[in-house]
Amino acid sequence: MADKKKPNIFQRIGMKFKEIRLELKRVVWPSKEKLKSTSAVVLIVILFFAVFLSTISIGGGWILEKIGFYDPDETTTTTTTVAAEAPVIETVEETAEETEPAETEAAVEDAE
Repeated sequence: MADKKKPNIFQRIGMKFKEIRLELKRVVWPSKEKLKSTSAVVLIVILFFAVFLSTISIGGGWILEKIGFYDPDETTTTTTTVAAEAPVIETVEETAEETEPAETEAAVEDAE
């Protein structure tokens, strides 16, 4: 079996750029006149659709406003009230010395 080594990363990157350059030489580039005319067509189409879609948006909004979809009389407001004082939370601390397990077990047995 032949021992072929894979080229290192820099050689592979160099080969990729060489292939790209060779491919770009084979590309058929348009003439200046063709480029200008196709660019003009693209810009005109973009302008047409911008005006068309804006007209639809504005016209649709106008129609919805006229039929009462956007009724300005029915606005709702929500108010939030905040309490003047925050509630006080008290904590009770117990130590293990205050409650003895023997006393609590005796109390449970007496209750039964």
